Parts: sequence; C-alpha cells; structure tokens
Amino acid sequence: MKQINALVVDDSKEFTSSIKKYFETNKNIRIMDVIHDGSLVMDYIKNHEQEIDILLMDIIMPGKDGIALLEDMKNAHVNKHVIVMSSYGKDYVIKMTNKFNVDYYMPKPCDLNSLESRILEVFDQKDTISVKRNVSYDVQLKITEMLHDLGVPSQIKGYQYLRDGILMLYESTDLIGGITKEIYPEIASRYHTTVSRVERAIRHAIEVSWSRADFALMNKVFGHSIDFDRAKPTNSEFMVTLSDVLKLESNRLYVYV
Repeated sequence: MKQINALVVDDSKEFTSSIKKYFETNKNIRIMDVIHDGSLVMDYIKNHEQEIDILLMDIIMPGKDGIALLEDMKNAHVNKHVIVMSSYGKDYVIKMTNKFNVDYYMPKPCDLNSLESRILEVFDQKDTISVKRNVSYDVQLKITEMLHDLGVPSQIKGYQYLRDGILMLYESTDLIGGITKEIYPEIASRYHTTVSRVERAIRHAIEVSWSRADFALMNKVFGHSIDFDRAKPTNSEFMVTLSDVLKLESNRLYVYV
C-alpha cells in the first residue's frame, strides 16, 4: 500500500503536535505538513497538489474557516479526501460540510487510533463505509452532546472510553452481554491500556456525572431503571441505557432535551 500523505489544518498547536508524534513512525500514513491558519491552505495546496492525499481539518480556524476553505477547494476543482475534526458540532454546520463530500466528521477530542482507522478506511474501504458515514458521525456527535449534558468532563479518560463503548453498543446489540469480555478489551487495545483501567475510568466518569448533572435530565434519560437514592448506575447500565436512547428512532436521532 502506498503511503498516504496527510495535510493537517488546525489552529491547536497542542493537538497537531500530538498528531505528528502519533504518526511519526507510521508506515502507512505520513503527516506531510501542519498549517494553523486557514488563509494559507490554498496556496499550499496549489504548490503540493500532487502530493496531498487527504486533509485533516478543523472547522473553526483563524484567517479562513473550514467551510470557506472547502468552498475554495470546490471552486478550484481540488478533489481531495477530507476528514473534519472539530469540537463544533452544530447540525447545520455538519449539513454544510456534507455539500462538499467530506469523507468523515470526527468530534473532538478524537482518539488518534480511531483517526488512523478512519484514514485507512477512506482509502481501503471507501465503498463499504459510504452508506454508514452519515449515521456514524451524527451518532458520535449525539453521544458527545449527551455525555456533556450528563456532566461527564471531556478531559478525563473515562469520557472517551464511554463514548467508544456507547457507539459500539449502538452499532451491535450482540455486544450487550459482552461488555466486560468484548467492549473493555477492545477499548483497552485502542488506547494501549488495560481492561481494569478502562473499567475504573468509566466508573469514575459515571461518578463525576452523577455528582454534576441535572437531576431532571438524569431522570428523563434513565427513567425508573435506576434508584437515585440507593446507587448510581453500573457501567453496563449507563452505556446500555444511552445506546438504547440513540436507537429509539432508528436513523433519526433521539432528542432528549
């Protein structure tokens, strides 16, 4: 497989530094450059168009935002694969990116192991993921919103583990009975940690959530399945309940607030 050349367009120096470090020894993907100002991107593309295979870009940037950049690329007939990575997940913004045939939309903070997988899927399995793409990023965004509203801080490890676990349960009901034997090991593998640390981090995230979130919202999401006076939900109860919320209306996302 030919090495994939990726151009990173993001104003966060900390995030782009972590991307460069993650991929510096990767045999399949090379970070050819990083640009922090959207207004500089088109000139770079014009000078390196034959080398660039994919853009990894944010939406909110100084100089020129991601939507304007996608419009410039379209007007200049620049056809490159694009993965958008952004903490800005408003529905109308996602719909706008759809007009430009963005390959994937990943909500931040995004797991770099997952980013690597998405890049490889774009080039190796383009036809097989095209149908799932819209559902996948919509669901990821909804999970992100739900966890934020339920008081789970995005900076703790359990947040990312919960997000991945809920998404896996949403995509496969067969995993409901295999959370400890299948989901935890998969998450541990993705983040290069242990199963016990995954379980503890998720437990901590739920405890933080229970102390911070709005009681009325908790009651609306969990209903009578949890006794609020006696105990917090188990890891499994928390993840399964949220995945069920997402499934209530098939491809239409459940609006719970």
